[in-house]
Amino acid sequence: MKQLFDNVSIKTSKMVTNSYSTSFSLGIKFLHKQFQDPIYSIYGFVRFADEIVDTFHDFNKKELLDEFKIETYRAIERVISLNPVLNSFQKVVNDFKIDHKLIDTFLRSMEMDLEKKEYSEEAYKDYILGSAEVVGLMCLRVFVKGNQKMYEDLTPYAMALGSAFQKINFLRDLHADYLGMGRVYFPNVELKELDPQTKAALEDDIEIDFNKGLEGIKLLPKDSRFGVYVAYIYYRKLFNKIKSLHPERILEERIRIPNSQKMALFASSYVRHSLNLL
Repeated sequence: MKQLFDNVSIKTSKMVTNSYSTSFSLGIKFLHKQFQDPIYSIYGFVRFADEIVDTFHDFNKKELLDEFKIETYRAIERVISLNPVLNSFQKVVNDFKIDHKLIDTFLRSMEMDLEKKEYSEEAYKDYILGSAEVVGLMCLRVFVKGNQKMYEDLTPYAMALGSAFQKINFLRDLHADYLGMGRVYFPNVELKELDPQTKAALEDDIEIDFNKGLEGIKLLPKDSRFGVYVAYIYYRKLFNKIKSLHPERILEERIRIPNSQKMALFASSYVRHSLNLL
């Protein structure tokens, strides 16, 4: 029965999520059970594409990404793939009618990482759109369960939240991106001489996206709201930690939130959500 293979595929995507991100894994657990498997499936797809461009340095990344792209659309068209991550992803795409343009845009941003090292203002916006905002829209498609009006109403908020998360990732990963791979995502910023004023300007831009994203979280259906709020709270804590540090510090190491602090954050988030204090 294909159902057994589909179950194995979803478990594979869940394993990928648990292996690569404790934060997202915990956030997904706070979603209503009906949303957990689809979001694991989206994350598994996104994670594998990101791994190709970020870590497979001893292989032909372009060739691997091209093959991954072909297999993605083949899986969606056939409604099956022997790659379990793509099989679970195609099911979400077909079940929730995720627009293929969102997938196209995401994969284009991955292609940008193959060659681009420095980003203009336009390329920076395009990259954030593809690498984060459209991923938020894929998840939103799941959360609204086919309600087109709600999807359209919440689209700008989901995009803002995805943008905020990605920009925080850029700050968190400056050490690895800049020193490890020579990438500079922020346009017109000289990282060798990153000063407090420039850092503060980047943070002010993130704050705008963050605030808009929180407005959207409050408008989500209750069965998806808490899981997204947990992700917001985690990134808020990470963002506040980054804001408190001197620019040199974030260039020297990857900023992290210890697992013990994550659990405390999630516990306090649950209390706020239960008391309707978002």
